[in-house]
Amino acid sequence: MATKVGVIGAGGMVRYHIEGFKAAGAEIVAIADVNQAAAQRVADAQGISSVYGDVAELLANPDVDAVTVIVPNKFHAPLAIQALNAGKHVFCEKPPALNAGEVREMIAAAEASGKRLMFNFNNRARPESYAMKAYLDGGTAGTINSAQAKWIRRTGIPGFGGWFTTKSLAGGGPLIDLLHMIDLALYFMGYPEPAHVLGQTFSNFIDDKAFKGPWGIPDVKDGVTDVEAAAHGFVTFKSGQVLSLQVSWAEMVKREEVSVVFQGTGAGGKVERLFGRDGLDETAIDSCELYVQEGGNSVNRSITVEACEDMGRIRSATNFIRAIEGTEAPLNTPDQALSLMKIIDAIYESARSGAPVAC
Repeated sequence: MATKVGVIGAGGMVRYHIEGFKAAGAEIVAIADVNQAAAQRVADAQGISSVYGDVAELLANPDVDAVTVIVPNKFHAPLAIQALNAGKHVFCEKPPALNAGEVREMIAAAEASGKRLMFNFNNRARPESYAMKAYLDGGTAGTINSAQAKWIRRTGIPGFGGWFTTKSLAGGGPLIDLLHMIDLALYFMGYPEPAHVLGQTFSNFIDDKAFKGPWGIPDVKDGVTDVEAAAHGFVTFKSGQVLSLQVSWAEMVKREEVSVVFQGTGAGGKVERLFGRDGLDETAIDSCELYVQEGGNSVNRSITVEACEDMGRIRSATNFIRAIEGTEAPLNTPDQALSLMKIIDAIYESARSGAPVAC
């Protein structure tokens, strides 16, 4: 019997979620959005029968087995908790919540309900990530001693004065928005337990319209812009491993880069996408490589995978349904989401205090 899904939020990511759920054989039976007209437009396009302007009405629908949460960051935790308390499985867009404390509350609700809680860390579902993880699980790299995570943009501010740039709604700027490569690096490293974090944020260019990106939401006149433009950090782990990170919406770099590079005791490697502009175009370059020593020679292996322009979004949603149905292991766990948010919280606190932070 097909899993029946309700959609909360009619934003830009909804099409990927729906396509992924349908690929797993799920049925989309309901959608809710405070802008009911927007929800109706998605319903008309996707053949969804029930449309609501109130989430509570969707959650009261007995046909709904699971929900996906696609709303501004501030509402991730309260809506996920509301859905879990209503007995629904939850797939939540990134970031997991505004902070680690909210993730703890989400985990408690999931444990009390006995329902699955997962997050859209979609870059784990890219073909490059699947391929690299297979090598790592097979022992090719040995222990990863160090890794570097980047998602950097030169002109990528997603609007001015909207919810993306309002800390009370978003939780922060690019550090929390572009957390994917931090998560992917931690995933490759085995999600070790963090020990100490040192971080710094920069607000240069955050009010400069010349650094606006080609996506996001329209500017809001007299809206709030109080988040960082870039963040850098260094994380030590109780295992002895280390991670450096760089994320930015607006920073003086050559081009947009989305990458994880690692150095292991058996091999090093890289998963990388270089964009032509700040966004996908015909000059984008994808790389997936392993670096090994063989017969006294330095050997670089290029791993070839199928193209995936949606960066794993569809496959990530498919995994959620299969995890519910027990046909595939979940690509992420609530405990990993909590660890990630602890690191992000610590970077912001270190930037505020000017000192390292113990996790």
